[in-house]
Formats: sequence, structure tokens, C-alpha cells
Amino acid sequence: MLTNQANFKRDGVQDYVTVRATAIIMTAFTFYMLWFFLSTPTVTYEIWHGLFSYLAMKVFTFAALVSVMLHIRIGFWQVLTDYVKSTGLRAVVQFFINLVAFVYVAVGLFVLWGL
Repeated sequence: MLTNQANFKRDGVQDYVTVRATAIIMTAFTFYMLWFFLSTPTVTYEIWHGLFSYLAMKVFTFAALVSVMLHIRIGFWQVLTDYVKSTGLRAVVQFFINLVAFVYVAVGLFVLWGL
């Protein structure tokens, strides 16, 4: 049996794996930042700027932002399909949640890379 892999439909397994993978990335970023704050006696602008001057930190932060966006999209989609029965209201709420999540990543992109 052949299946079309180039479609926009999601299935439960893909959502499950995506939510778990994004949770791992967000947890790793949280622990890294927690370690940074606990191991740095005083955080000044120079230290903070130095932390984010490395390419690896910018990529890790951007991956965390994208993970938050994907986690939000899937999580709210699951909650809204369970508790909001009106299709029109659910579509409007999902649109605004997706818009806010996208803007969150876009602003993070501009802040990180100075575009």
C-alpha cells in the first residue's frame, strides 16, 4: 500500500512525536539557562551579550522558540477540539493563537539575529 507523504494532514503519531521532541528541546534550554544563572554570580550586559554572541547559542535559542511555537499549536489544537464545540469560534481562536505563536518566533528571530 502506497501512502502520500507530501501532504499537510497530521496524524496522532506525528503530533505525539512532535510534542515530545519539542518538550525535550524546551527542557534542555531551560536547564541550560538555569545552569547559566546559577553559575554566574552577576549577570551584566557584557556577560549576557557574550552568551548570545555565539552562533550555537543563537541556534539553540531559535530552536527553543520554534519548539514553543509547535508545542503551542499542537497543544491548543488538542484542547480546543476537545472543549470548543463551535467550529467557527474554534477556527477564530486557533487563528489568533497561531498568529501570536508566529509573531513570538518572528520577534525572537529579529532580536537574536538583528535583522
